[in-house]
Amino acid sequence: MERVNKILHNPKYIDYLNRNAQAEKNRIFCHHDLRHAIDVARVSYILALEENLSIKKEVIYAAALLHDIGRWKEYLQGIDHASASADLASEILKESGYIKEEKDLIYSAIRNHRKYNKQNPPLDKILYKSDKISRPCSECLVINQCKRFLNGGNPKIDY
Repeated sequence: MERVNKILHNPKYIDYLNRNAQAEKNRIFCHHDLRHAIDVARVSYILALEENLSIKKEVIYAAALLHDIGRWKEYLQGIDHASASADLASEILKESGYIKEEKDLIYSAIRNHRKYNKQNPPLDKILYKSDKISRPCSECLVINQCKRFLNGGNPKIDY
């Protein structure tokens, strides 16, 4: 997983995670940090294996690690973080050695990780699902205030 390690050690990636941390320093809900990104990557890879998808592990991990790197832009500039994350991922993916076809899959998954559509490509769907089910909601002390649960209980996730 050489290319994944290049992402993890990329100065821009580290900077974006630090910007997320700064923007979320007073956030009472889940954070968009490395722990979340790795949880999403692991769940995504498990789902891909369970569904017998032929997506490279390094592509799955890249999409998951990069899917929230633009969250700080949403807080500070009101920019949709899914689009911002895909844009910010471009240079990191290039520097990490991903080819155009892989980058296109990753950009699509990042841009669509907030909206489920049965017609989306497989990586888009597993990233969407993983982003939801990787959250430790059962341990949350402020779950009754979380927007995921304000409209009547558990969010619907199609499997």
